[in-house]
Amino acid sequence: MKALIKSMTGFGRSEVSDDVSKMIVEMKSVNHRYGDFSIRMPKKLSFFETQMRSLLKKYIARGKVDVFVTYENLSEATVELKYNQTMAANYLDMLKRMEEEFGIGNDITTTSLSRYPEVFTLGEQASDEEELWSVLKQALVEAVEKFVEARTVEGEHLYHDIMEKLDHMLSLVDLVEQRSPSIVEEYRGKLEDKVKELLADTTIEEGRIATEVVIFADKICVDEETVRLRSHINSMKKELGKDGSIGRKLDFIAQEMNREANTILSKANDLELSNIAIDLKTEIEKVREQIQNIE
Repeated sequence: MKALIKSMTGFGRSEVSDDVSKMIVEMKSVNHRYGDFSIRMPKKLSFFETQMRSLLKKYIARGKVDVFVTYENLSEATVELKYNQTMAANYLDMLKRMEEEFGIGNDITTTSLSRYPEVFTLGEQASDEEELWSVLKQALVEAVEKFVEARTVEGEHLYHDIMEKLDHMLSLVDLVEQRSPSIVEEYRGKLEDKVKELLADTTIEEGRIATEVVIFADKICVDEETVRLRSHINSMKKELGKDGSIGRKLDFIAQEMNREANTILSKANDLELSNIAIDLKTEIEKVREQIQNIE
């Protein structure tokens, strides 16, 4: 079966440019219970943040994702001269009033008026928002696709590692099921030897022995636990073959698996069975650690 799961760690980078601008988008992520996006970009591009977040959510469900955007204006005319007609008119009105009030000549010229503050200013040339978004969107899509690809590759490694551990867990469940009947038989033999030792030649009551063995067998029986544990292992295998965000569900299944292993360990009245149960718990914990990396 081909792995469909994705890791929550990844990296992606893209660089896109046209005649006017160049955009560089870099992305990286670490584990997180939810989708947490942190976008750092020039103030000039801040009004695109909502569109960027909407786009990212289409590709990413979980993980703490840091996005870095670098912008460079390639246009030769990066600034433009702006004429403030209102300010010039105000100056002329004031000068005319001064001429009338003080009876002095008004020698104002276009050239001299242009030197007054705020009549002419230099400002950044207005950018075409659609053109900017077109370049930024292309860079973001390319970066996030590479990012998802990196997550998928890592997810495939996780898939094979977890499947291998689940197969080993099934073999341990087999050992538990094989060992349990032997423990009951060994207990019966020890009980009979003890009774013979205490009663010497007196006839042993087979009915009483059988009752004690049944009580013991019921106390240490782990049939229900092994059936449920085997079911949980197979359920996890099926989930691993599904697409989408499955990390949380896998974590829940792992918790249930650990619950069954704990019960088996608590019922174990035998060193060999205890060791098997401890191995089971160890493998389950390894699987849980790996699951924390799955989206």
